[in-house]
Amino acid sequence: MRIETSAGPAEIELDEVAEPSFLLAITHGSGGGVDAKDILVVRDSAIEAGGVVARVVQPYRVAGRRAPGNAVKQDEAWLEIVAALRERFPGIPLVQGGRSNGARVACRTAVAADARGVIALSFPLHPPGKPEKSRREELLAPGDIEVVVINGGSDPFGIPDPTDATEVLVIPKQPHSFRTGFDTIAATVIPWFVRWRQLDE
Repeated sequence: MRIETSAGPAEIELDEVAEPSFLLAITHGSGGGVDAKDILVVRDSAIEAGGVVARVVQPYRVAGRRAPGNAVKQDEAWLEIVAALRERFPGIPLVQGGRSNGARVACRTAVAADARGVIALSFPLHPPGKPEKSRREELLAPGDIEVVVINGGSDPFGIPDPTDATEVLVIPKQPHSFRTGFDTIAATVIPWFVRWRQLDE
């Protein structure tokens, strides 16, 4: 599925279910793709909980670039993508998600997208070695929106504080890209998907 945005076309890998109870829109990190194992685990967990899943390849990646560029334009394109997805799947709650840079986008746009919750995988709290350049405010920006953060214990981009989100799960000894702990990720996100679904039932 392709969605045209002001930043160029986005490509969507869509996993549909009969009578979905929520929509998960989830996206990749700066130079990554939507087939990262942690993203696939979250996708499978959402499907198990009754959701339809849109794995979004953002326009800059479709164009072959590794860096997202201007954050404002990136967020505008994301909101256009979400609006198009909501037209296709009306009347069900939205959950946003992403890994690394994609987690930042999901957090920054959660209020404007009217998201029920956010799954933030490997949220990059700060550039490596520069804790003074914290992005903590992006996690706090969603206000009443519930944010679940899952980070590796050895992530050079830092680990959010337990008070920075509704839930912060730290998987010991894991770097920015998870190598293990996928069962733990699934066990963490499924109850949240069920909770967000039931809030609208």
